[in-house]
This record gives sequence, structure tokens and C-alpha cells, in this order.
Amino acid sequence: MSTESETKKNIIIIGAGVVGLSTALKIQERGIYHVTIVAETFPTDPKTIRYTSHWAGAHHVSQAFDDERQRELDKETFDVMWKDSGLDGPIPRCFLRYNHTEFHGDGVDPTKGLDYMPDFRPISQTELVPGATHGWTFTTFTLYTPVYLNWLMGRFLAGGGTIVRAQLQHISQAMQGGIDGLPRKPDAVVLCAGLGARFLGGVEDKDVYPIRGQTVVLRAPWVRYGRTLSQADGSYSYVMPRITGDVLIGGIRGANDWFPVPRKEDRDTILTRALGVCPELAPPEIRAERMPTIDDLRPLIIDEGCGFRPARKGGIRLELKWFEGGLETRIPVIYNYGHSGMGFQSSWGSASVALRLLEDALASLDCKNVVKNKL
Repeated sequence: MSTESETKKNIIIIGAGVVGLSTALKIQERGIYHVTIVAETFPTDPKTIRYTSHWAGAHHVSQAFDDERQRELDKETFDVMWKDSGLDGPIPRCFLRYNHTEFHGDGVDPTKGLDYMPDFRPISQTELVPGATHGWTFTTFTLYTPVYLNWLMGRFLAGGGTIVRAQLQHISQAMQGGIDGLPRKPDAVVLCAGLGARFLGGVEDKDVYPIRGQTVVLRAPWVRYGRTLSQADGSYSYVMPRITGDVLIGGIRGANDWFPVPRKEDRDTILTRALGVCPELAPPEIRAERMPTIDDLRPLIIDEGCGFRPARKGGIRLELKWFEGGLETRIPVIYNYGHSGMGFQSSWGSASVALRLLEDALASLDCKNVVKNKL
């Protein structure tokens, strides 16, 4: 008599960042698959430059602009997370809903990518900050990434999922039973390796590259709103309040910059830009006496770090590719990577597309097997 695990199709997810965890859950919740995540690093591990998701903000402020596919991925994700962020949501001490203002001095109108946000409206010229020519305000949320990522993994394990810690050198190791703990004959593989897709044998996607970010965390519980500013010279700054009472600030975007630790000059740039867009970061007693400087922010610093956004030329790669699995078998591999700084805000939308690609591929295999057996 077959056990339930033997009758379910075996799916392997490569990668345990927010995209990999969300995709694993989306597939698992169909109830007809046994899902295994294989990764080198998991959310329970200490922070490392090799695991980008820990370093994210993370707020939902879509940068889709005129990209309709990205807009749909972001909107689906927002709908899921907005529900989770409610007072009766399933994740305590994770989400903070707040008022956000998006400032632009670069001529870009973000309306098409943000008009689904609650309370969305343009602001008046009198409400602009220095460097901005237009602005829009709306309600959104931040999430506290360590809590959210561990909640995703706990939910996955509680649903019967399996995790395997391993460093893959080649994608074939996931297909041919080359790693202890992985299914010997998986029915499909979903690649959510982020920046790792550039180096994984059998994939080696050279269109994948890092965009280095650096952030500073301030203890400023009096700030309960967020702001972003995109200026004409290409500079960018953001202020994200968190449920913890901390505020994360940043805006460094260094394409193909592999420097793995915070730079002092970047820290000063971040502090200067953040204070320009949000002078209220300085303690109220200082602002009551004089104009604040970045030296007034330094005593508030409780953490800083940097991470590599896993970008890709052409945007997110969401597609199917067939690999030879040995013994005249073909294994579908679903690519789901290249999210850059949009991993959290497009995670559930990307997972839905990956699930559709997976099920279409498996259905085509089932049809071929039926025809083969009839012959």
C-alpha cells in the first residue's frame, strides 16, 4: 500500500530566500506535492552577505512603473501581505501599516505602478521636500524580515515540507539524487537561487549581477511614516519605519559592486540624504532648538549592513526549461530568479506564475506518458 508521500510528486526548490520560501509554500499548499527546499543558508542562520533577504527593508512601494507584468506580480503580492498585515493577521510583531510619500525629481510618474495602493493621491507643491518636483502619498506597510522569513519557513515545515542544507555545484545534483536528503527522482525542480543563478553549473546565467545596497538602522520610534526620493541626478533615498520602533534608511545602488561590508562614505551619504528627505529623524528636542545635522543621527545608529540585490538584465526570469534527468527522462526546471530589490514585494505573484509553469509542465509529461503507455 502506497504512503501519502509516495503518491505525491516530488518537487525540489533551490534557494531559501523570500522567493524560494514563498514559492515552496505556494506549491505545497496545492496538497498534491511533497516539496523539499535545498539551500546553503536558511533564515535561522546568522546574517551573511550570501543571503540577501535578511538585509531587505522591506516596504511595499512598487517600482513597476510601465512594466505591466511587474505590476501584476507586485499587486498580487500586496493583496496577500495587506491581508496578513491586519490587526488579526497571522504574524505578530512583523507588519507595520503606515503613510508613505513617494517624491520624484526625475520626471518619472509612478501612478501606473502604485494606483492600486490604499489612499493613493498626488500631493501639493507645498508638501514637497528639497529635490522633488512631484509627489504621491498612500498607505502601505513594512515587514520585519527576520520574523517574516522564519514564519514562512515554520509554516512550510509545519505543512510537511523538508529542508536540506547543501551547496550545489551543478543543477544536476538536484535532479539525480546526488545530495543526501533529496528525492532520488524528483518530478521537477524550481530554481529560486537569486544571485546564485550566475554561478550554478548547468545554469550560469551571466545576465544575473549584483546591485549592492547599504542600509543604516536608527532607533527613532517617533517616526511612524515613510518617504522615498528619486532625484534628477539618479540618486535615491528611502526612510522605512518598522514595527520595532526602528527606522531603516538607505538608497545605495551600486551595479556590479561586490564590496561585502559597509563603507563609511556610503554611511555618510545615506545619513545626509535621509536627513534631507526626513528632518524628523533627528530627536525632537534637537529640532526644537536648531537645524539638525547628520552628527545628531549618529548616536541613534543601532545597526548597519549591506547586501547584494540579485538583479538580472531583462528583469525577473520566470520560464520553463527542460533538462535531461538520466535514464531517458526529462525533468522540468522552472526558473524564478532575478528579482533585484523587488523580492519581497513580488514574491507571491512570482510564486503563482512559477506554480502555473510547473503544473503545465507536469501535465504535458502526464499526457506523453499516457500516449506512450497506449503504444
